[in-house]
Amino acid sequence: MMTSRALHGPARAVVIGLGLLVAWQALVMATALPPYILPDPLRVMTALVVHAASIGRHAAITLTEIVLGLGIGIALGAASALLIVAFRPARRWLLPLLVVSQAVPVFALAPLLVLWLGYGLASKVAMAAVIIYFPVTAAFSDGLRRADPGWLDLALSMDASRLASLRHIRAPAALPALASGVRVATAVAPIGAVVGEWVGASAGLGYLMLHANARMQIDLMFAALLILGAIAVALYFAVDRLLKRLMPWQPESSPAED
Repeated sequence: MMTSRALHGPARAVVIGLGLLVAWQALVMATALPPYILPDPLRVMTALVVHAASIGRHAAITLTEIVLGLGIGIALGAASALLIVAFRPARRWLLPLLVVSQAVPVFALAPLLVLWLGYGLASKVAMAAVIIYFPVTAAFSDGLRRADPGWLDLALSMDASRLASLRHIRAPAALPALASGVRVATAVAPIGAVVGEWVGASAGLGYLMLHANARMQIDLMFAALLILGAIAVALYFAVDRLLKRLMPWQPESSPAED
C-alpha cells in the first residue's frame, strides 16, 4: 500500500500539479465561463510556449528583485533584532519602525518608493525588503529573548559581558527561530516585488500581468501568474533545504508530517 511517505520531492510536486490542473479543467467545464474570464489549462500552456522568451525575460527580472530584497530584508531584520536585544534603548526606536512597516498597507508604500527610487530595480527590491523586514526581526528577536536562563546565569557567573552572552549563547540558540522567520520571509517576498511592478515598472512578471490584463490577453496573464507561483515555490523549497543544511542539528518534523 502506497502512503504519503512513498511520494516525496519532485514526485509529490508533480502529483500536486496534476491534481490542480484537473481541478482547474473541471472548474472551466462546470462553469462554462468564456476564455477571456477563465481560460482552460491548454490555452494557458499554449500562451506559455508562444511567449516563452518574453515570460522568461520578465521572470528573470522578478526573480532578481525577490532575491535581492530577500537578502537585504534578512540582513536588516537580523541586525535590528540584535540591536533590540543587545541595547535596550534601541528597542524604543526600532519597535515603532516595526509596527509602521506592517501597519501601512503595501499599496500605500509602493508609489512612494517608486517616486523616490524610480521605476527600475531599486524600488522593487526596497518593497520586497520592507515586507520581509518584520517577520525576520520578530522571529529572531523572540528567539534571542527566549535563550535558556540557565546558560545565561552561568555566563553571568563567569563575568561574561552582555555582548559575549549575545554572541555565544543567545544568537546560536535563536538560529532556529531566525530560520523560521526566513522561511516566512521567503514566502511573502514575491508580494513586495510584484506590488512594486504593478505600481510602476517597465519589466517583470507583475508588469507583464498588468499589460496582458489591459489587452485582454488573459491566457498570457495566467501563464505569467503560473510562472510566478512556480518561482515562489521553488525559491521557498531551495531556502528551506539550504537552512536544513546550515543547521543540521535543528530537529525535523515528526514522521507523520512528512
